[in-house]
Amino acid sequence: MVDVASEVRRMAQRARQAARQMACAPPGAKREALLRLAGALVDSWPQVAAANRQDLEEAAASGLPKAKLDRLRLDERTRDDLVAGLRQVAEAPDPVGEVESLVVRPNGLRVGRMRVPLGVIGMVYEARPGATVEASSLAVKAGNAILLRGGKEALRSNRALVDLFRACLDASGLPQDAVQLVPHTDRQAVLEMCRLAGYLDVLIPRGGGELIRFVQENARVPVLAHAKGVNHLYVDEGADLGMAVRVAVNAKAQRPATCNALEKVLVHQAAAAEFLPLLARAMAEVGVELRGCPRTREHLPAVKPATEQDWEAEYLDLVLAVKVVDSMDEALAHIARYGSNHTEAIVTRDHARAWRFLREVDASLVLVNASTRFNDGFQLGLGAEIGISTGKLHAYGPMGVRELTTTKFVALGDGHVRT
Repeated sequence: MVDVASEVRRMAQRARQAARQMACAPPGAKREALLRLAGALVDSWPQVAAANRQDLEEAAASGLPKAKLDRLRLDERTRDDLVAGLRQVAEAPDPVGEVESLVVRPNGLRVGRMRVPLGVIGMVYEARPGATVEASSLAVKAGNAILLRGGKEALRSNRALVDLFRACLDASGLPQDAVQLVPHTDRQAVLEMCRLAGYLDVLIPRGGGELIRFVQENARVPVLAHAKGVNHLYVDEGADLGMAVRVAVNAKAQRPATCNALEKVLVHQAAAAEFLPLLARAMAEVGVELRGCPRTREHLPAVKPATEQDWEAEYLDLVLAVKVVDSMDEALAHIARYGSNHTEAIVTRDHARAWRFLREVDASLVLVNASTRFNDGFQLGLGAEIGISTGKLHAYGPMGVRELTTTKFVALGDGHVRT
């Protein structure tokens, strides 16, 4: 019988050793490894795609929902996005070793902050094998080691991708153990990673609410996570209603199972009579079920009534709750009560109200006249992301290379002694 705890701990020990090497790895070697992987993804894509097809067939046979099958699928567009992201991360400035805010104290001592890697990152995630490449590339660029535990539905895909990455690390003179995949997909492996105090410097869960809660409740190491994405779009008085419909449809229906998908629409009462029928027709065309407040149902009688649970829910499916509000104040109060600090958006023509929304809404990304689907590291110029943090300590929003580093104080003296 396999001793999962011992195996995970041995892997973490190797990751700790690799992290020491990665912390002082030459920037050129890290860049080379990422560019090698970009090329390897193109050259070896048939093998990766074959592994992914096996995962998809098995997942479909087991009854995995369509939305999750979509997240599991690796197609050529996914490959191209991953390759572009790798190249963007590879060519980005290397933050490790930067000295920030160097100041001279009255006694002549020069004091600053040096940017350093976090160390060993643990990541527990579900369904998305693309996250294997994104997370690992960011960890390596930032001089860290990473220990990955993916879901059982993506095991073959993740193995194929990690094998490619480890070969590229080795060819670039970097330790292969900077990227490791835990081969066990049961909950015991997750529990063991939660217990790796002294080995892991941070644990990042990505997936459903149950997984994230399990990690947060059991972890003995710091956790960076988002609980859920209850994301709103507020359609302001006088908004461009055609734009509002386009933004809402994209945010809800492009990929409904993602954490940045739209879940609620709030409509100013002055726009409701004209906007709601437009929204209903557009959402019906893409298969979205609407649930509405009583005032919404005055305009759309066929819509199902929304309950209190609907305002709290993260559907991750083709379902959208709609509420008519009297004012922007009411919209802001609703978001403050039910939002999850993930992504919030407004469609408006009014500059002052746009900036008020940006200032007052508390979320990791706040948008004006744009889809919530832009809360994504690649879309925001990070090259990739390891996750989206909805907590405010250390990182808030998509976590890229710089978010996988921290700073330590450094002081430069000339025989200085304290008096």
